[in-house]
Amino acid sequence: MGYVVLHLDKSPDNEVPMTAHIARTKMPPNAIPELTYLNEELVKYPEGVFDRTEAINHRLEHAGLTRKIGTNQVRVIRVMLTGTQEDMKRIAQEGRLKAWCADNLEWLRRTFGAENIVSAVLHMDEATPHIHAAVVPIVTGERRKIRKKTDEPNKRKYRTKSAARPRLCADDVMSRVKLKEYQDTYAAAMAKYGLQRGIDGSKARHVTTQEFYRNAIARQQNLQDNIGELLRIEEEKRKAVEHATTQEQTAREKLRRTASELNAIKSELKTERLKNSAAEVGTTILDGIGSMIGTSKVKRQEQEIGRLQHEVSARNESIEILQKKITTMQRGHSRELTVMQARHMTEMANMKKRHEKEVSLLKAALSKAVKWFPYFREMIRMENVCRTVGFDDEQTTTLIKGNPLEYSGKLYSEEHDCKFMVERVTTQITPDPTDKRKLQLNIAKVPFKEWCKNQITTLQRIINQRQIVRKGFKL
Repeated sequence: MGYVVLHLDKSPDNEVPMTAHIARTKMPPNAIPELTYLNEELVKYPEGVFDRTEAINHRLEHAGLTRKIGTNQVRVIRVMLTGTQEDMKRIAQEGRLKAWCADNLEWLRRTFGAENIVSAVLHMDEATPHIHAAVVPIVTGERRKIRKKTDEPNKRKYRTKSAARPRLCADDVMSRVKLKEYQDTYAAAMAKYGLQRGIDGSKARHVTTQEFYRNAIARQQNLQDNIGELLRIEEEKRKAVEHATTQEQTAREKLRRTASELNAIKSELKTERLKNSAAEVGTTILDGIGSMIGTSKVKRQEQEIGRLQHEVSARNESIEILQKKITTMQRGHSRELTVMQARHMTEMANMKKRHEKEVSLLKAALSKAVKWFPYFREMIRMENVCRTVGFDDEQTTTLIKGNPLEYSGKLYSEEHDCKFMVERVTTQITPDPTDKRKLQLNIAKVPFKEWCKNQITTLQRIINQRQIVRKGFKL
């Protein structure tokens, strides 16, 4: 079960800005322009009255007030009536919104007087349906604070004024006792819609429209900062992935070189074994010849063969040691490569998860930005337009903020593939008058495309005039 929301606020002197906000002649950032047509004026204005401000003045002029209205007197009380967002959406979906509006009007007229309710507007173009009502505080009866009469001799006595005469008195309407009574009676009137009164004595504070917009702007700045930080983190992650890929390629190249060296060593081992076999056969033949001849020359050859056999044995031992080292190195390298690959795959998986999470956060942030700020996409599009035309970063920032910019230099038209030289021309980005959801770039208060067409037309006219003059000169 949701809660009712009833807020009363004494108005300052100038009601024109509030009237523009309620009538949507000035569109607030949190409103959805596509839904503005659903807004409805619930109170009919008197004949000759066309807006809320005029209705307030009309009531004050025709209320029969006998005293002049002071400059510091409150002329109207703003009343905002709604309920919890989920419950208001439920009431609208159930088709009971019209009955809810009728009951709100009945409660307003019963509480403040039908003639004092000069305006009541239903807003459907914001997140929560709500009613803005304007109450002129015309009251009758005795004043709340009456001075005690003292009978003093020689003191002038004045005629007592009638208590039934109408008075403009916001203090009588906004007394602490009556404010509590309003909350009670309004909750009772809205009980049929599943809405109840808030906690009596709660310290919850109403957020004003100005505070809401200030907080929205602060959230926008924080959102932009977060988007920039996410983009920076994304760039760092991309560089880390490139670095890891480079390391993997280097490790594969090292492994390929090691395998090539191992194959070369194996070839050398086969050659050495063949030499050893040939030396053993030679020794056997020489032994046979020596036994047959027995000369000193054969003995010297035997000694030489013995020395060579000793060298071959030493080399075989060296080759065995080298083979063991190669096998150990190969195993260690394979183990190291396996560990490196496993670590790399784990890091890649973790980085992919973080990347997907950050991308999800970025998409959510962009979605909120587009939802909260209708011009967000248009501002991004206009940034690309400004850069294509030829503005630098600082000039583009000035234009995106909606500020005018005095520019001298070249302006490029992508449509005509042509650059136009300008001198101290005023440029500015404004809403498109034909479609308020879009923005347009103006050059000297003329839309950029139209301005380019005018420049092309002027240039063609000058060229034609010069050709006519040259033909006349030849004649």
